Amino acid sequence: MSTRIVMIADTHLPKRAKVLPTELWSAIDAADVVLHAGDWVDVATLDELEARSTRLEGVYGNNDGPELRSRLPEVARFDVERVRFAMVHETGASSGREERMARTFDDTDVLVFGHSHIPWDSQSASGLRLLNPGSPTDRRRQPNCTFLTAVADAGELRDVELHAIERRHP
Repeated sequence: MSTRIVMIADTHLPKRAKVLPTELWSAIDAADVVLHAGDWVDVATLDELEARSTRLEGVYGNNDGPELRSRLPEVARFDVERVRFAMVHETGASSGREERMARTFDDTDVLVFGHSHIPWDSQSASGLRLLNPGSPTDRRRQPNCTFLTAVADAGELRDVELHAIERRHP
């Protein structure tokens, strides 16, 4: 059975946006699992994602306060269709990231992370896949706000797709 996954991070509500983009909510509503790699900032975002998601996995980030930290782990580990996931907000410098994270998460197939707001998709020499969905609300130096979708099926992560969110002009 295949499982549809949406990956997001760095929502920073309500500081970077008042609401999550419509196209992200559409993806969330169609997903079987939603992953949020930290920097929610607003507890209401966690509550809304919990209410609308079939399954939600999340971690706290460096901008998340005590209430979010009391409800979320710093590191999450879970399986989806025999794919072993880990999720953390920060992974440190991009230089050497793959091998450093492969040592830290040696029992993992896919590591989802956030913090930089920069989409990332790479693989370590040992096979660990590293994914950062960017941010759906704060593009920083990127051309667009983004999120990721993928499908987990029979121990494989496939159809990983970066979605650019249309920029809205007032």
